[in-house]
Amino acid sequence: MEALQRSLEAGRDAIRRYAWAEAFEALSAADRESETLAPKDLDELGQASWWVARLDVGIPARERAYRDYLEEGQPRRAATVAIAVAKDHFAVGHPSMGMAWINRAEGLLADEPECVELGYLARTKSVLALDGTKRFDEALVHARRAEELARKFQDRELLAMAIQDQGRALVGLGQVEDGWKLVDEATVAAVAGELSPYVTGVVYCNTITACKHAADWRRAGEWTEAAKRWCERQAIAGFPGMCRVFRAGVLLMRGDWITAEREARAACEELGSFNVTYAAEAFYELGEVRLHVGDLAAAEQAFTRSHDLGRDPQPGLARLYLVQGNLKAAESCISRALSETEIELERAVLLPTRVEVAIASGDHRVAAEATGELEEIAATFRTAALTAAAHTARGRLALATNNAPGALKDLRDARRLWQEIDAPYQAAVVRLLLAHAYRDMEDGESAGLEASSAAAAFDRLGAGRELREALEVSGSSPPRAAIGRDRARKTFMFTDIVNSTSLVGVIGDDAWHDVVRWHDDTLRGLFTTHGGEEVDHAGDGFFVAFDDVVPAVECAASIQRMLVQHRQTSGFAPQVRIGLHAADSTRRGSEYKGRGVHEAARIASSAEAGQILVSRATIGDETIRFDLSEPQEVTLKGITDPVEVLSVDWR
Repeated sequence: MEALQRSLEAGRDAIRRYAWAEAFEALSAADRESETLAPKDLDELGQASWWVARLDVGIPARERAYRDYLEEGQPRRAATVAIAVAKDHFAVGHPSMGMAWINRAEGLLADEPECVELGYLARTKSVLALDGTKRFDEALVHARRAEELARKFQDRELLAMAIQDQGRALVGLGQVEDGWKLVDEATVAAVAGELSPYVTGVVYCNTITACKHAADWRRAGEWTEAAKRWCERQAIAGFPGMCRVFRAGVLLMRGDWITAEREARAACEELGSFNVTYAAEAFYELGEVRLHVGDLAAAEQAFTRSHDLGRDPQPGLARLYLVQGNLKAAESCISRALSETEIELERAVLLPTRVEVAIASGDHRVAAEATGELEEIAATFRTAALTAAAHTARGRLALATNNAPGALKDLRDARRLWQEIDAPYQAAVVRLLLAHAYRDMEDGESAGLEASSAAAAFDRLGAGRELREALEVSGSSPPRAAIGRDRARKTFMFTDIVNSTSLVGVIGDDAWHDVVRWHDDTLRGLFTTHGGEEVDHAGDGFFVAFDDVVPAVECAASIQRMLVQHRQTSGFAPQVRIGLHAADSTRRGSEYKGRGVHEAARIASSAEAGQILVSRATIGDETIRFDLSEPQEVTLKGITDPVEVLSVDWR
């Protein structure tokens, strides 16, 4: 009994501190020691299970809490738990069971007087209408009812979610300005720390989802960064994965494809058994990244996995087929996807690909219809990205119908808008279209300028297929736009903590915060000591640039030795893998772009825990003081030819 009481007290204390991993371990131990936990403790075990992505434990615990509340004659508390169980079933991809639990909650509350639990039920129905059936008018009715009850019973958290849901519904109905005001109002409450962790996460995720669906990339970028900072403070397994999905999409749009891929892969790992919907979205984003860098096999694999998890992998898969020259498959995929939705914002995502596929197939009538519809949607929602997409489509169509002069204004407007929202790939694509237009008009100089600018952008991004086309149009190599840019040879280092998600569950939230803080401070100190420049810090890893190979190797060895020393003196330090690769690159501001950066990241991904891998070409004739392994050929994702790597014996 004493052990049971200690576990219960530890679990309850951890819940109060939002130390979810500790709460999960303590309450799970208590449940093993006694099969008669109070329903409140079972519900809190279910709550902790949600945060550490263990719904296999959480759902049964909450089902038992529901049963116990019923036996105690507490229908309102049983209904609250039933709503939570329903959400968990929806998360793991069991919609029928989720609806059954919603019906249970509704039945329990049918004879109850007006209460706040009815507000949470109304809010749940609003979400189902928003994210499930897409009936925005119905969602608005439920959300307004939830707001009414939230105000009556002074429930601040229900109020924030109800206001946000109304905003999302209004955006979906085309009342964009009024809708965003409500969405932003709720999200500011989350940023200000006025809400519990769960509701804060819900608000963040819903806001970013709404931004992405409306192609409002400016707003999405702002809220994604705020959500990322919140996730890192919480050190949790569930919401970070969801936030990573959205962050990957924003980073892809902004041209940071390496970090986008890292975020997408981390989300795939974190969400695998936790939330099927978001896991499917993570694999889709991964497919988009691989498609952009030209790794068609990996893109198809990721899109297929996304489909297996229940997401229609369009328009990505259709664009993959288009790149492969399989026009029939591309046309079939995009036509079918459009036939399955009447939601304007969902169609807006598909229509640009519809235009491209129709033009490639010579069906200018269909391309014109899709362009017209896209223009109408852009006029309704008035975001820069939708307007830019509509201008791009109109310019493509003009080019396809031999009206190069008529394409110029649309393409120039599209280029300006893509640049304004910091979408370098899309801007470069439009530049290439402009180059084709000028060439058709026999203006070779203007064509060369646009094509060279496009080539320089594609080179920085690592878009090899588009780079080759741009170089062909420009007739120059290297691109003239690249002359005078800040190009230099650097040695790039990527570091990554191995199995970080599992470690959080083992050592607990508070301890993990301390470990990460120590890790970051220690590595940053060593970067400075060895002359490294921190380029980026995403998730659990660093991207660092060095002027020379030797200090980069010395720094990597110092990192591994410092980690060993910390384990010996303090008992624990995370395992870190490191990859090094020297290459020419283009610098823009604080960013480095180019194929070599991608190769360095892939080399790091190939390393094992505690290992330093360096490409053989990087070592060359350099003299370093560490023994090296025999060369080993590795195949890097997205890189056509195998790369020889060496392992540094830093011990």
